[in-house]
Amino acid sequence: MPANRRFRFGVQVSKATDGADWAGLARRIEDLGYSSLLMPDHFHDQFGPLVALTAAALAAPRLRIGALVLDNDYRHPVTLAKEAATLDLLSGGRLELGLGAGWARFDYQWSGIPYDAPAVRIDRLEEALIILKGLFADGPLSFSGTHYTVTNLEGHPKPVQRPHPPLIIGAGRKRMLAIAAREADIINVSFSMQSGEWDHAASATGTADATAEKIAWLRGAAGRRLDQIELSVPVFGAEVTDQRHEAAERIGTRYGLDAESVLGSPHFLVGTVNGIAEELQRRRELYGFSYIVFSRGTQESLAPVVARLTGT
Repeated sequence: MPANRRFRFGVQVSKATDGADWAGLARRIEDLGYSSLLMPDHFHDQFGPLVALTAAALAAPRLRIGALVLDNDYRHPVTLAKEAATLDLLSGGRLELGLGAGWARFDYQWSGIPYDAPAVRIDRLEEALIILKGLFADGPLSFSGTHYTVTNLEGHPKPVQRPHPPLIIGAGRKRMLAIAAREADIINVSFSMQSGEWDHAASATGTADATAEKIAWLRGAAGRRLDQIELSVPVFGAEVTDQRHEAAERIGTRYGLDAESVLGSPHFLVGTVNGIAEELQRRRELYGFSYIVFSRGTQESLAPVVARLTGT
């Protein structure tokens, strides 16, 4: 496992009250020492990610910006390639392009986009990855697949980061992890959302044992390439406290997990600053996770952990 990769940290945020508040949030995340500001991609109450990420990049000139993750079904890959390359260019090469096959049933129901079977959505994502990489590269692209056709198209503009911005793939099931092992620069290992809902069944796929199985799948699929991949994990619940067990019980109630499962899962962090720092080091050794993404609302309390571990 790539356990020697240095730590860095991101924050996933989705909205603010207005432009000034959004710019201030981006600057605060940068000032606290985080590497990146990342956004989800849903149709409910959040900003449009590509526009908001552009604004964040302008407000915080050292901060990396990206998506965790864009739903491939919401944008044609030719359109996304142009928007992503433009954002990478205008930000001076700070984009991390996150992409997934889509999971949230409610988004598809609201929008009328067909909610195809997982295998179809994943097939479509595989074709989109070919197109994106082809349009980021030099020379015209022609591609004919089941879902997309591109004919003699040169991508413009070209991204600053070559051969392309770092590609994040979010994955929680075996086939997606295998695709990520082959295609991604960064793999965000997350829950499996097979049901199309964020429910207790999804939470059960983020336990310590389930994560160890995912890493085993990744190791088998990536082979020697695994050392080139940055492994990331989203932390959905975190609390700095010396009442560790009680806090884990509170978090577990929301996710349908007992306290021990919460304390063992890489998707939760509970304890003192020292304890959390030690736990992240243990998880890096065990799983290879070095890029840790916190949810909004925890970035202030976890800033001492970020200051202690970043770059180590």
